[in-house]
Amino acid sequence: MLKLDQVQAGYGSIEVLKGVSLQVPERSIVTLLGANGAGKTTTVRTITGLTPASGGAIEFCGKRIEKLGPDRMIGLGLALVPQGRLLFPELSVDENLQLGAYSRRDAAEIRADADKAYAMFPILKEKYKQDAGTLSGGQQQMLAIARALMGRPKLLMLDEPSLGLAPRIVQEIFDTIVRIREDGCAILLVEQNANMALAISDHGYVLESGRVSISGSAQELAGDARIQQAYLGHGD
Repeated sequence: MLKLDQVQAGYGSIEVLKGVSLQVPERSIVTLLGANGAGKTTTVRTITGLTPASGGAIEFCGKRIEKLGPDRMIGLGLALVPQGRLLFPELSVDENLQLGAYSRRDAAEIRADADKAYAMFPILKEKYKQDAGTLSGGQQQMLAIARALMGRPKLLMLDEPSLGLAPRIVQEIFDTIVRIREDGCAILLVEQNANMALAISDHGYVLESGRVSISGSAQELAGDARIQQAYLGHGD
């Protein structure tokens, strides 16, 4: 579904991605691991066109997209839940949710998708009139995911969805990610919690200094001594 081939990108004269290649098959969960500054967020920003690629190719559903702007991505079926969530704090929960469908015109289907989102996250239904800025961190993360799903993506990218959340809420978020995949949506997951990410993933990649240093099935990565030592908190 998604294929990056030797993708390069950066900011001004600073090159962050130095030839990243990875693939996300249909209906799969792929995890992208790496230390802070390795290029994980730049990778998802480059896929969505927020950071222009300076080299290489990005292909989505058989179409080259590396020269398209971010405004085209929702229509193609790509959605990003960014790090920090980036909600509109002074708009209500429901107004934030509806913004996820801004490019759609099928009102009845939009309402049906909103009902589905509220069924997935019942706490949001309870608080649908509240300003998004009054929600807890976990509830804001739920709303950011629900908003992204309103665009009916084929591929959902999540950048550090567990960051700053309590363990119980993190488990709920990860259970939701699995359900989204079961509904037919592919997932690219950028995550510091390697244990939990690999436990729900099919495949994984490790970024180091803007390059893929290790790749394999999630099971292979979970059993790799280098991964265990660097990301899983144990090993020699």
